[in-house]
Amino acid sequence: MVFNGRMTDRELIERLGGPAKVAALLGYDKREGGVQRVHNWLSRGIPARVRLQHAWVLDVSAPANPPAEAANAAAF
Repeated sequence: MVFNGRMTDRELIERLGGPAKVAALLGYDKREGGVQRVHNWLSRGIPARVRLQHAWVLDVSAPANPPAEAANAAAF
């Protein structure tokens, strides 16, 4: 589900490659539960503190499925 043209946290994590990939991008050690932490965000959402600390990774502003009108407008 997309709200206001933005991806949900679940969609964002999946688009970035899944929990293991996101944990690695954020520098979380998988031996210390980093992948599980990110996996929990699929249902709980990404904490605001984490989103702010890692905005360079988590700021993917393009919607997962852009409307057809936007794709057509970009072609011109």
